[in-house]
Amino acid sequence: MVQLAIMVGGPYDRIPDIKQADSKEIIWIGVDRGSVRLLEQGIIPKIALGDFDSVTEEELKEIKKEVGDVRVYKAEKDETDTELAVQIAFDEFDPDSVSIYGATGGRMDHLLNNIYMVFQPKFFKQATKIRLIDKQNTITYYKPGTHKLVKEVDKKYLAFTCLSPVERLSIMDAKYRLSHSDFTYPISLASNEFVSDTVTFSFDSGLIAVIQSKDNETIGS
Repeated sequence: MVQLAIMVGGPYDRIPDIKQADSKEIIWIGVDRGSVRLLEQGIIPKIALGDFDSVTEEELKEIKKEVGDVRVYKAEKDETDTELAVQIAFDEFDPDSVSIYGATGGRMDHLLNNIYMVFQPKFFKQATKIRLIDKQNTITYYKPGTHKLVKEVDKKYLAFTCLSPVERLSIMDAKYRLSHSDFTYPISLASNEFVSDTVTFSFDSGLIAVIQSKDNETIGS
């Protein structure tokens, strides 16, 4: 099983402890300042890429010294650095999963682009392999069918975010249940909860982002 992780340059305080996620089996890609963050944690990415406009000259020298494959792109391009990293991940490594860190909590336009990136034709086929992870949230994508969610140990809340019209959504064994409901517009069914270690849900059409989350430990909301 090929696991790949991408570190993006979002706010540092939104990134969880990646040392717990790191292992020799995970292939890392550093995106722009995300490469610096990986090196600070003692993790040498397989690839470092981006326009590197958020790093200093000294930091870029260090990246080029430590990382065997550094790819520098012009700032003016059609894809974001994150999109380039995801495309390279699937084109060159054929991973079973891609976890993206540092993609939330900063600029709102970046956040929305990262969430909706899976609708791009080049990524849609791989959407269910992509996860966005920060200190409070894990976002995963699901296509029609029946699915079983496993509760993350530190998460309390569960949301079913319909990113498109969804037909016959059923949530069988969560705190708040639902039976064969249709939604003709995007909507987030937020603040549901697990009542055991798993939740089963199903739907017939559309794309759903499932979010497992917890309160901010600092401010409690």
